[in-house]
Amino acid sequence: MMNKSEKIFVAGHRGLVGSALIRRLEREGFHNLPKRDRSQLDLADERAVQSFFGQERPAVVIFAAAKVGGIKANNDFPVEFLLDNLRIQNNIIHSAHGAGVRKLLFLGSSCIYPKFAPQPIPESALLSGPLESTNEAYAIAKIAGIKLCQAYAREYGANFISAMPTNLYGPNDNFDLETSHVLAALLRKAHEAKTSGAREIVVWGSGKPRREFLHVDDLASACLFLLEKYDSPEIINVGCGEDISIRELAELICDVVGFTGELAWDGTKPDGTPRKLLDITKLRNLGWQPTIPLRDGIAQTYDWFFKNVAH
Repeated sequence: MMNKSEKIFVAGHRGLVGSALIRRLEREGFHNLPKRDRSQLDLADERAVQSFFGQERPAVVIFAAAKVGGIKANNDFPVEFLLDNLRIQNNIIHSAHGAGVRKLLFLGSSCIYPKFAPQPIPESALLSGPLESTNEAYAIAKIAGIKLCQAYAREYGANFISAMPTNLYGPNDNFDLETSHVLAALLRKAHEAKTSGAREIVVWGSGKPRREFLHVDDLASACLFLLEKYDSPEIINVGCGEDISIRELAELICDVVGFTGELAWDGTKPDGTPRKLLDITKLRNLGWQPTIPLRDGIAQTYDWFFKNVAH
């Protein structure tokens, strides 16, 4: 069991995932959570990260820091996505081991899997085929992080585990249309169309691809569960086990937001992978289940967007 006074460092504590982890940890009574934002600690700076770990000596590390973005950002900036992510994760994993961290949880992503992996995607699909080219740089960095954690486990017996979350959404998501993911982008488009009285919103692609969405608070609950119950260096998927077409998602979001206009599909824009659903049998068998239905999660996220971004 985790001790409530144990020092836990959440790398990337201001992001979508990191902020959800902090909320969850605080709610569960953990109070020893050193926080450093980018101005205080540049995770890409090796010496700064080493000195932070030397001073703070956290017992547990959750790695939720990354340079992230949607199809467009990944496609436009492959150098930055590779270099920044490799630097940050190398620094943290290396320093965590050097400082005697008891357990580290590395968060990957479902985009590590091959473009045409079997659906739902089992953990064994990793490195079994070519990646989706539009986010290859990010995926390669994440795979390197998984492999580094496994190397520390094999060579030094480190308890460094890796979880692969599906598509996430929730409070503190990125709602910038240039760099956001599909759910946040649609939420913003529907809200702006409703506010301006527009008759339609334009959605990328055909609407046919299927995606799985997990509320970030459910991911935070899964992370705490894995810290307590899972000690294998083998990767483990975290999802809800259900997917939805982008068309159905767009209709659901319009319904929640109250936008009554039309959806126009821009077929000149890429669809990405045809389907992406994780096989969560392994996590289910350990005894974890998500609790937030998609509609409720979207309504709650819209409420957060309305209060924090729209104004």
